[in-house]
Amino acid sequence: MTDIEYMKQALVEAQKAYDEDEVPIGAVIVCKGRIIARAHNLTEMLNDVTAHAEMQAITAAATNIGGKYLNDCTLYVTVEPCPMCAGAIGWSQLGRLVFGAEDEKRGYKRFAPDVLHPKTEVVSGVCAEECTALMKEFFKNKR
Repeated sequence: MTDIEYMKQALVEAQKAYDEDEVPIGAVIVCKGRIIARAHNLTEMLNDVTAHAEMQAITAAATNIGGKYLNDCTLYVTVEPCPMCAGAIGWSQLGRLVFGAEDEKRGYKRFAPDVLHPKTEVVSGVCAEECTALMKEFFKNKR
């Protein structure tokens, strides 16, 4: 599968969040060509500000592989990670991060651009239009 196909899977997760009245961010983690974790925001359901899609996915992936380091894995997430999530991505030594929409207000690149592990490859803008549209629709309905 390609980055676009995996991002479409992350968008499926984001739609689940949207349907549950959560901020519509979805994530999947791929290791050796196989999706090993799927997640979406659960902050409202769990009353937990740390229950972001990326955090849920990292925990699930680490459990799946039986280790805390995700060097051989790629995280696909629909929106640029926040500094908290980027910190967790850094600590997990994730091999690759692919995200869709940029988050100029709260994204890690604004507040903590050096927080990722130095070997983590970053690809941005994959399916950015679809990712951005879902976020805009969600917040439009909130106002």
